[in-house]
Amino acid sequence: MSAEKSASVHWQGAGKEGKGEISTETGALNKAPYGFASRFGDDRKATNPEEILAAAHAACFAMAFSFACDGAGIKTETVDTSAKVRLTQEGAGFKISRIALTLSAKVPGISEEQFQKIAAEAKAGCPLSKALASVPEITLTATLVS
Repeated sequence: MSAEKSASVHWQGAGKEGKGEISTETGALNKAPYGFASRFGDDRKATNPEEILAAAHAACFAMAFSFACDGAGIKTETVDTSAKVRLTQEGAGFKISRIALTLSAKVPGISEEQFQKIAAEAKAGCPLSKALASVPEITLTATLVS
C-alpha cells in the first residue's frame, strides 16, 4: 500500500512583510493565511508551519498508538494526543530543536507497563517520528486514564 498527499503554498512579498496561504488537496486548509507574525509573533489568527507539523505528528502518533494496541489484541477507547514543536534560532537560521508529544488514553484491560511499552513503540514506529528523526529531542509523556 502506498499513499501520496499534497499541499501547496502561495507566498507574496519579502521576508517579514510577506504573506502566505497554505492549501491542502483535501481542502481542510484552503488558503489558510500565515506569515512572520503568526510564526514568530503574537498573531493567533493565522497558522504557521510548526503548528501544522505539530498537528500532523500528534495525529500520526495517535493512529500509530491505536493500531499498536489493536496489534496487541487491546482496544483503545479514547486517545488524546498533542504535540509542541519548538523552533530555535541557530546561527542565521532556525531549526526544530524539540517535539514534545503528550498522550492521554483510556485503554481498558491494559497494565501501566504494557501501556508505556506500546506508547514508546508507537512513537518510534510512527511514520512522522521516523521522518523527523533529525530533530534532536522528541519526548513522550503518556498517561493511562482509568
